[in-house]
Amino acid sequence: MGERSYMNNNRIRLDLYHQEGYTRGRPGWYVLLWWLIQGSLFRFSLHPMYRWRNFLLRLFGAHIGKGVRIRSTAKFTYPWKVAIGDYSWVGDDVEFYSLDHIDVGQHCVVSQHCYLCTGTHDIQDPRFGLITKPIKIKDGAWIASDTFVYPGIVIGTMSVVAARSTVTRDVPSNEVHAGSPARFIKYRFEDSKEIHPLKEVVI
Repeated sequence: MGERSYMNNNRIRLDLYHQEGYTRGRPGWYVLLWWLIQGSLFRFSLHPMYRWRNFLLRLFGAHIGKGVRIRSTAKFTYPWKVAIGDYSWVGDDVEFYSLDHIDVGQHCVVSQHCYLCTGTHDIQDPRFGLITKPIKIKDGAWIASDTFVYPGIVIGTMSVVAARSTVTRDVPSNEVHAGSPARFIKYRFEDSKEIHPLKEVVI
């Protein structure tokens, strides 16, 4: 009875959806120009043309370090809200949903099909208001294939997130996390443990 009552008295009004207080950081024409470039000159560049793709990202405001390797099928919603440090790799079909800032450190790997999501919605707001939070991936971290990273997450230095994980909370430095939601599995380097008690392993 309760479920049917909610179905008959829907409070959600998507026709009143709002983005109050949010800015994309560039005018609409600039956003459309980037999406055109990304869908053509970026997307159809040859595999080894890393410098060309880095140039295009920098041209549209991204901070891209030296030696960065980004595959042509990676997608960046707003590159001016993205920073990628020296010698980091970004695999095929990675999605930088950069409504907010995404900061990737040096010597990081973001493997194929990962989704870095900085945007969500207020589920208690009938107008489904937009919420954005930045993502930070620190030096030496590896985000393995098909991982989803929630808004506001910090991935610590030298940490690893196993393939097909869902990251709903911060991953401390030098830890390996796996699962959905991702949980602590072990330390990456046993001789570099953080000074805190060993956490219970939950599989």
